[in-house]
Amino acid sequence: MVYNSSGYENAESLKLLDGLIDIYLPDFKYAESGLAAKLSFAPDYPEIALSALKEMRRQQPVDIFTEDGIMEKGMIIRHLILPLHTKNSMKCLDIIKENFEGTLVSLMSQYTPVAHFDDMPELNRPITKREKEKVESYMLSLGIDGFTQSGKAAKESFIPDFDIFDAT
Repeated sequence: MVYNSSGYENAESLKLLDGLIDIYLPDFKYAESGLAAKLSFAPDYPEIALSALKEMRRQQPVDIFTEDGIMEKGMIIRHLILPLHTKNSMKCLDIIKENFEGTLVSLMSQYTPVAHFDDMPELNRPITKREKEKVESYMLSLGIDGFTQSGKAAKESFIPDFDIFDAT
């Protein structure tokens, strides 16, 4: 069973899943509480997510792969690079390196604006090649193992049609 999450989880609640989850696939979005407050209304995101990820790693301390390289047990931490926020990305990578040595990181570069933000103009564009390469190079310099998603995934066609889930 794969547990796909935003990372913003209660660590005590996660303990109820102990023994049930094979692979944890959490996000680690923000190292900066100000950015977390601005973009997700969650100034405590860095602390809450770090605690949650530590609990996930406690439950799945070793990554196990098949002979074909398919993960059977373990954890992969995802991080989405945001436009004009490469410093946050690098701080996230620092925290991952410090707390989750040897854990795979999926560095995502597919941010796609789906609305216009007057109060956050930096979010009105995809990330640049330079932003992607800056964070990717930093991850490599830290010796973090993982992969970067292709920029080709930064298209609206990859975004689910959430309108099909009409609550009426």
